[in-house]
Amino acid sequence: MHKNIIEIKNLTKKYKKLTALDNLTLEAKEGEILGLLGPNGSGKSTTINCLLSLLKFDSGSIQIFGKEMTPDAYDLKAKIGVVFQDVAVFEELTVYENIEYFCGLYIQDKKTRKQYVEDAIELVELTDFRKFHPKQLSGGLLRRLNIACGIAHKPKLIVLDEPTVAVDPQSRNHILEGILKLNEEGATIIYTTHYMEEAEILCNRIVIIDKGHIIASGTKEELKSLISTSEKVTVEMQELAETHLQEILSLENVEDAIYDGKVLYVTYQKGKQNISTLIDYMKDHAITYDRIFSERPTLNDVFLELTGKELRD
Repeated sequence: MHKNIIEIKNLTKKYKKLTALDNLTLEAKEGEILGLLGPNGSGKSTTINCLLSLLKFDSGSIQIFGKEMTPDAYDLKAKIGVVFQDVAVFEELTVYENIEYFCGLYIQDKKTRKQYVEDAIELVELTDFRKFHPKQLSGGLLRRLNIACGIAHKPKLIVLDEPTVAVDPQSRNHILEGILKLNEEGATIIYTTHYMEEAEILCNRIVIIDKGHIIASGTKEELKSLISTSEKVTVEMQELAETHLQEILSLENVEDAIYDGKVLYVTYQKGKQNISTLIDYMKDHAITYDRIFSERPTLNDVFLELTGKELRD
């Protein structure tokens, strides 16, 4: 059984009349990638800032590696790597010098530091840019440099706050691959994102926060099992009679069916062989269609059903 690296208990944080975190309890196990999801204002950033002792909280407790986290717990902070959404590097230093500076805050031995810096450059694939200054880098390369600076000292716990916002697809893939590699090398990772597909790819476990509460947590499969919808079928077709739409609505397991003049959208409750039942119905009634495809519920569907709003609001 993996031990808990992070234990947050009954965390409450208020800003005057606003309760940002309301009795929040959360743990992260050694070696996992834990996804923290929620819309803007849900409490994700407040949780991260309290966790890192950057923000005072009103009540509750936070332990990391079995010890209480405080602003001057430098022994704990040396084992933590942080990559915030806003890029924070020195404009006057090169890529190599930036990474070496941040690594040097924790790694005193020159030989070890040199190797760690090389490892970080290789991880984020900045080898060809090591002598560049930040202003010479694209947005995606700058984010990769930001990540390298945060993880060069080989921390055991890494906090990544929206690391792929507004980056090009190539850089995004490099970042995601790098995160998986860090995890394979033993790092426990806390990952906040608005991108559902990233959470699906990366996270072993996902926690959904809304209004300072955890409203759901589990693996992506466990979260998807919480909602009533099990499948969405999309049928591209030129015409569909209202009588046929009503009959499709009454088919077994159908939760809803909407036709917008070009596309039929059918959502199903729990059940098997849904798409074949629909195909059989259309065949029996000589209904022609151009294309049909099925989708399983996404994490966005989970969030939409649990909270009534889109995760990216």
